[in-house]
Amino acid sequence: MNALSAFPVTRRWPPRNPRAIQFYATASPNALKVATMLEETGLPYDAHLVSFDAKDQFTPEFLSLNPNGKIPAIIDPEGPDGRPLPLWESGAILLYLAERTGRFIPPDAAGRWRAIQWLMFQMGGVGPIFGQVGHFHRWAGRAIEDPRPRQRYFDEARRLLGVLDGQLGNRDWLLGDYSIVDMAVCPWLRQLRSVYLAGAETGLDAMPRILAWLDRFLARPAVQRALAVPARPCP
Repeated sequence: MNALSAFPVTRRWPPRNPRAIQFYATASPNALKVATMLEETGLPYDAHLVSFDAKDQFTPEFLSLNPNGKIPAIIDPEGPDGRPLPLWESGAILLYLAERTGRFIPPDAAGRWRAIQWLMFQMGGVGPIFGQVGHFHRWAGRAIEDPRPRQRYFDEARRLLGVLDGQLGNRDWLLGDYSIVDMAVCPWLRQLRSVYLAGAETGLDAMPRILAWLDRFLARPAVQRALAVPARPCP
């Protein structure tokens, strides 16, 4: 019996390499964060497609890994003390992989906490607000005639983009060096521009520094590879 066989999720999504990180996701900004980190670090991983169309996220096997029923999630068979570590929430996964590899997070304590605060800014602000922009601008929320909810999220997204623009300044990356913070924020910028098509409504189209930052991120070879992950369907 290998270390992963104790996890029910591996019966629905069998590992190809039992020693690799098992990565469960579907195409989304939060999944792109983790896929990018895995590609940037070169850690071996198996990518498993969790199909929302098939409601895979609500199956007993997936809920045994993440009771919140959200992607992404991972199992690292070689976690702390050599024991398997199941983990969910994209920000927590980014921090774990950064500490596991010693990469893409500042090495000093003060720098590490600065990175964490910007990661929390993404998790608590950018992701939820941009997601609401998508809901009201592109998806079911478009049917709501009252313009106030839509405008509220447009305005808050514009404010958050202003905070990012001020922090970016003349840097290539948000903290100076490329880090998990860029991996956390840029997938949501891509979503806002290319999927939600809300660049004009949120002011993103008029922020050349942020657009250049996003383009630098998307041009990275690891990001290009991550955009195709996961491609393997559920058995």
